[in-house]
Amino acid sequence: MNLNLVDYILWFASPLFQVGVLVALLRRGLYREFPYFFSYVVLQIASIAFLLLAQRSPSLYVYGYWVINAVSILISIAVFQEIFREAFRPYAALHDLSSVLFRWLAFVLVLGGCMWALTRIHSDGRESITAGVLLTDRSVRLMQCGLGFFILLVSEYLGISRRHVLYGIALGFGLFTSVNMLVATGMPHPNIIHTSVLWRINLTACDLAALIWLGYSVFASWKRGPSQKTSALDNGILPTTGDHSIWPTLVP
Repeated sequence: MNLNLVDYILWFASPLFQVGVLVALLRRGLYREFPYFFSYVVLQIASIAFLLLAQRSPSLYVYGYWVINAVSILISIAVFQEIFREAFRPYAALHDLSSVLFRWLAFVLVLGGCMWALTRIHSDGRESITAGVLLTDRSVRLMQCGLGFFILLVSEYLGISRRHVLYGIALGFGLFTSVNMLVATGMPHPNIIHTSVLWRINLTACDLAALIWLGYSVFASWKRGPSQKTSALDNGILPTTGDHSIWPTLVP
């Protein structure tokens, strides 16, 4: 596919935004709180530089792309585990539960995605390695999308405001993975939407996710607010007698 000026702008916008994210994480010390997310951003920036240099060698470009994509997916899964751990950190009684919950959610989503992938391969009559890799990638994206939106849904109950860094990270991943799945679904049907249009939609979603991360990494707070249960306790809605050591202690 021949690239024009708009394509190059969309392609380079994401790494430029992510360089800003990298600088903000370093300046605010957030790389210590989110080391996997920091590594993910570094990988995304380095991958663009590598793919640009590898354009002269088609084989190197293709193999490099798939290796980078595989490593990126693995690190992004670690990012979600990092998000879960940080989200439940103030709740000592639920800390171990968060790890179990993450594993079960990941298992169920990956299992569902793999079943869907195997069904698609069987129905399409394709058993090539490329088809398997693509469908496996979609399965993992499905897991990421589900985990991202799960965090967004329960954030209010965990004392994570919409201005918190965790919310921004989950929002960016949720936006990109959902659009990426839709684009991957539309790729086999170029008669409906042209492949170049889908490619630009995917790049735009990637740019928006990087822009969200940039805004949150620069301006967002990492302080936790009170959850609904804690607020209810403080306002006297819940009983205030007895030992309340089981209630989580929120840290700034």
